[in-house]
Amino acid sequence: MQNEVKEKPRYAVVAAVQLPTVSDMEFDASLAELRELAKTLGFEVVHTFVQKRSGFDTTAYLGVGKRQEIRAYINNEDEFAEVAEHDDHARATLNAEFRDIEAILVDHEISPSQARNLEKEVGCEVMDRTMVILEIFHRNARSRAAKAQVEIARLGYMAPRLREAAKLAGPQGRQRSGVGGRGAGESGTELDKRKIRDRIAELQLEIVAMDAERQTQRARRQERQGLASVALVGYTNAGKSTLMRALTGSEVLVANKLFATLDTTVRTLYPESMPRVLVSDTVGFIKNLPHGLVASFKSTLDEALDASLLLHVIDASDPGFERQLVVTDKVLAEIGAQDVPRLRVFNKIDHVGDAEAQAEREAALHVQYPDCVVMSARRPDDVAKLHKKIVSFFQKDLVEDELFLPWTAQQLRGEIYSTCEVLGERADEEGAFFRVRSGRETLEALRVKFGQAG
Repeated sequence: MQNEVKEKPRYAVVAAVQLPTVSDMEFDASLAELRELAKTLGFEVVHTFVQKRSGFDTTAYLGVGKRQEIRAYINNEDEFAEVAEHDDHARATLNAEFRDIEAILVDHEISPSQARNLEKEVGCEVMDRTMVILEIFHRNARSRAAKAQVEIARLGYMAPRLREAAKLAGPQGRQRSGVGGRGAGESGTELDKRKIRDRIAELQLEIVAMDAERQTQRARRQERQGLASVALVGYTNAGKSTLMRALTGSEVLVANKLFATLDTTVRTLYPESMPRVLVSDTVGFIKNLPHGLVASFKSTLDEALDASLLLHVIDASDPGFERQLVVTDKVLAEIGAQDVPRLRVFNKIDHVGDAEAQAEREAALHVQYPDCVVMSARRPDDVAKLHKKIVSFFQKDLVEDELFLPWTAQQLRGEIYSTCEVLGERADEEGAFFRVRSGRETLEALRVKFGQAG
């Protein structure tokens, strides 16, 4: 039997400054989120350094004392033992096996000079929150559109850091011969910035073309098949992909990682209903998503704008779910989807203690959100109830009517059964009569087509 090859563990520490305007709950939630991001990136966070300050240190983000403490910890210096005397967590970490720390993860976006100074002082790579998220996006992008959006965001992040790199390079590094540039003497920084601007413009044109093509294909598909659409939206790791798989019976990537889904996945609701319903899974939201990423990834939420119904999926087991609601509502408003009908789906109720605790949480949620659905995507009965609720939403506007199909146009029978719910059928010498239920527009379109065929 072949031995399983395991990747070498990668260790990191987290560092964060708590400002006076940030509550303990909000601060702790942000730190927990960064740890999850680190896990997604393949890091194990072995220690968290926190400092309360009135503002960030302009030189290296953290104050001098905290920087010295981190350096001592990373280099396993004796000074950290003094800190451990007054810190239980530090003492436990000190007593554990020493680990090689690869990175310091900072829970804010910091300037290039702050990152450089902090890295130089503590002797370890520094990754701010934006850089961590960008790296995750880069690894998870699959489609051409997602890859282009990631590249735009990464280039936007790099551009202001070129000046800092030029400073480090010195006069020789800042000056180039002008090959491929505007002429001799153009600085390296200016040339690089121009190349970045040109590449971003090129990618933006590609995305516009891809969006237009995707919208045309979507319109044709929905017109041809008479499909309604539902989009799953919500906080990352709330169980959207698991719910998507349960609702559609399809294989969708399910991973306990943040941002496992970057590309919009579209499937048909199963068992199929009338009207047929498309279900799409979208990229998850996250608190403090860098502004550049919000702008770059709005197009991945197009399905939410085009949907007839949004399923807002929320982790019922997360004590901070109300914060998730605020984040999701804010992003939906930013993309103009605030008026799309919405159904709140509290998922992962099976993660809330025992049966009694689950019943209490469900009752409390129904009081606070009367029209919500509380469920587990892993329970078939719960999924069936949600399925029924979705179908009912789309069937409320359907009408019953009778369609006549002459014998000369019987080749179109299939269209009736694919776009309508057939309640009954009878025939006479002129043709067949179908008692159906469907949307008004669908019925009118069929009548026109049958008349032309007859």
